[in-house]
Amino acid sequence: MADFIKIYEENPNPKEINKVVDVLKKGGLIIYPTDTVYGLGCDITNIKALEKVAQIKGVKLEKSNFSFICQDLSNLSDYVKQIDTSVFKILKRALPGPYTFILPGSKSLPNPFKKKKTVGIRIPDNSIALEIVKQLGNPIISTSIHDEDEVLEYTTDPELILEKWDNLVDLVIDGGYGDNEASTVIDLSEGNPVVVREGKGSLEIF
Repeated sequence: MADFIKIYEENPNPKEINKVVDVLKKGGLIIYPTDTVYGLGCDITNIKALEKVAQIKGVKLEKSNFSFICQDLSNLSDYVKQIDTSVFKILKRALPGPYTFILPGSKSLPNPFKKKKTVGIRIPDNSIALEIVKQLGNPIISTSIHDEDEVLEYTTDPELILEKWDNLVDLVIDGGYGDNEASTVIDLSEGNPVVVREGKGSLEIF
């Protein structure tokens, strides 16, 4: 049975955030709000937890395309190779916001991702997600929770999410209704922006 915690985005309660961080530190899986759809995540440094997420998604961990939720751009150098000024300017303009940027991965990526040439970075404009990462002290991974219902595609109601994921995760955050449009994915790994998926984030950042 997953815990169900209500956290308000306007003013995330530090006590509740700490509960979430405790679950992550113990290798737990959480479902949490972002500025787009609800995400499934775990601590990026916990291999067992990462493997669980990969298993749920039906992918091999080393082949997975999970994005990293970072607190701000200062985390970047841990996971991303040196990027040039023009790329950094795009990131600065767009983040925090509903974008996933694919960037060249650095040598210091966590073990399962070592062979990856690129990494997806996300800094959502959502104070709950950012507070969790801040208190945890390192990124969490993020993957959207798809719905089998093709009309809906993404479940936006936290109570329905709980019903569906109760036995798969350790904690579901009720941060209010989620969005049903995913992030805009932009590949900047070669320098020139390539739009991989147009989602909630406007393309007017270029």
